Amino acid sequence: MADTVSKKKRSEIMSKVRSKDSKIEIEFRKNLWKKGFRYSKNSPKYFGKPDLVLKKYKTVIFIDSCFWHGCKKHCRIPATKKDYWIPKIEKNKQRDKEVNRHYRKIGWTTVRIWEHEIIKNKTRAINKVVNSL
Repeated sequence: MADTVSKKKRSEIMSKVRSKDSKIEIEFRKNLWKKGFRYSKNSPKYFGKPDLVLKKYKTVIFIDSCFWHGCKKHCRIPATKKDYWIPKIEKNKQRDKEVNRHYRKIGWTTVRIWEHEIIKNKTRAINKVVNSL
């Protein structure tokens, strides 16, 4: 099935998709900073390139998009090109599990927060991190 928008419009839409510094991620970071936690962000030195690294606490934080990481509540697979999207999202979920295993093996804590958790209740999302430390 053909795309429902022009190539130019599709390019414009996809150019707005960011792997880091999304509005949700920035808001989450600001709230974590206000709580007194210091972190490095998107450091390629760490396996899986976590969104935030709290080295002092041996903790990595990933803020997972509902679509790209296959949230059971909110991930809606596009009707077109399912043969592409389903394996793509499954591969992302497998990589997430591999990253979790890696950090568990070296004695670090991994905190994964869904984007919908931050949207729904920022305070609860921050407390999820605080309680894991």
